Amino acid sequence: MSYVDGFVVPVPKRKLEDYKKLSQQAAKLWKEHGALEYVEAVGDDVPMGKVTSFPQAVKLEPDEVVVFSWIVYKSKEDRDRINKEVMEDPMMKADPSTWPFDGKRMFMGGFAPIVGL
Repeated sequence: MSYVDGFVVPVPKRKLEDYKKLSQQAAKLWKEHGALEYVEAVGDDVPMGKVTSFPQAVKLEPDEVVVFSWIVYKSKEDRDRINKEVMEDPMMKADPSTWPFDGKRMFMGGFAPIVGL
């Protein structure tokens, strides 16, 4: 079965177009190295929770939106190889202060699917 990396990040609304451009470049890079699918989705219906929620998890500010993203790989081994290759690309060496999002509030993880249709 496949393997999935998931990400959640807060993006300032005024930088959403810049984030979209960066995401398109990243998608191309991951796909060139073998990722099966690369998706970035901006929050459209992400209410504040009573205990936890996407906005709470990233400490969302009023001028920001939540972006939920995932990358699908053939296997965890492919994911490890692809991510190693991607991290060697010059695009990934950019100064974090130039990113159109706050990387300190991003969270991510790798997931082994248990259901897939």
